[in-house]
Amino acid sequence: MDNIVYAVFICLMVPMLMSLSLLQHRSRLVMGFVLIGSTVCLVASELNGVLYPYFDDMVSFCTSISPITEEILKALPILYFAFVISDNRATLIQISFALGLGFAIMENMTVLVQNLEDIDIVWALIRGFGAGLMHSICTVAVGLGMSSVHKKKKLFVCGTIALLMMAITYHAIYNTIVMSDYKYFAVILPLLAYIPINRTARKQRKKRKLPIQTDQE
Repeated sequence: MDNIVYAVFICLMVPMLMSLSLLQHRSRLVMGFVLIGSTVCLVASELNGVLYPYFDDMVSFCTSISPITEEILKALPILYFAFVISDNRATLIQISFALGLGFAIMENMTVLVQNLEDIDIVWALIRGFGAGLMHSICTVAVGLGMSSVHKKKKLFVCGTIALLMMAITYHAIYNTIVMSDYKYFAVILPLLAYIPINRTARKQRKKRKLPIQTDQE
């Protein structure tokens, strides 16, 4: 990978890393997973760079291989958090979205610095609304699923595989659309999934803020 990519990573992530000691627990957790997501993106890029020469073209690689490597790598920190630290659904939504966000930020910056001559505002909008939301939605789906299946031994193996397959399939569909002649429609797919996820998260926040009702004689 070009040194410029690592330079971008350092410039973006070092200020975030330095801010961790100043943030409170919840904000620190979210910021930490943004950093983890960006680091995972670098690891995935290196792995994809090793695998790519074994395939014929970019389209086949991006629709059949990179979704697998990226979604598995993104899922590992979420799986660790759900099994070792906490399976709280609200927390898993936040850190999963943050990890996908960090991954998308780093991926967008990588593509940007490697293709400066071909970049325009339309590209930025597609990458921002499309790839940015897509990566976060895939990790949120895995995180939500883990909050349900990790305590059920009979569902652990099949449930984990099913969640990963769902994320990989969603990712592959997005890549197929964005690399086709209908790339402008690639923004629609993540937005359609983001809206109900956002509404669900907001409803959960409102429920936690409601005062406890007690019966008075």
